[in-house]
Amino acid sequence: MSLRVLGIDPGLTRCGVGIVDVTATRKASLVHVEVIETPPDMPLERRLLIIGTGIARLLDAHEPHAVALERVFAQHNLRTVMGTAQASGVALHAAAARGLAVGLHTPSEVKAAVTGYGAADKKQVGTMVARILSLDAIPQPADAADALALAICHAWRTGGVAPARPGIAAASSLTPAQRAWRDAEKSAGVRRLGT
Repeated sequence: MSLRVLGIDPGLTRCGVGIVDVTATRKASLVHVEVIETPPDMPLERRLLIIGTGIARLLDAHEPHAVALERVFAQHNLRTVMGTAQASGVALHAAAARGLAVGLHTPSEVKAAVTGYGAADKKQVGTMVARILSLDAIPQPADAADALALAICHAWRTGGVAPARPGIAAASSLTPAQRAWRDAEKSAGVRRLGT
């Protein structure tokens, strides 16, 4: 049985969501991809509601075994990182409400998984996603391709094997990069958000 993973590239204006089925032999196929969009001038709570409702709809319609989410990282633009963190929180809540484990992956981990190079650009990631999924074109916008890349990365890291029981995600230990990221977050404490 294939492992079905819903990948989420979180964002307030554009939240990419992609679903793939991956076999134990790492063969991946597209199930669904879309971008949930919200207008910047809309009140924050309404934007989060739209994102949360969209993610919940896809979780219920496609019943993935696991969720893959881009790990929020500190940027120079505090407003951008806060919006990403808020959208991530909505996604984490939706997954947890359905008993799904969430794999958090850094952008460099995802790039390395799908392209073999942790500093690949968006075009390279999109090209490889299209190739891996046997698509005629790169999914657009880039948020869509990034969400699919997250799902592929997570499935490959967990071996592409569906859990024996619904709601129980395949177990995976932290990679060296994830351990380094976790340790860096711990040592930075609250300072990573500029406080």
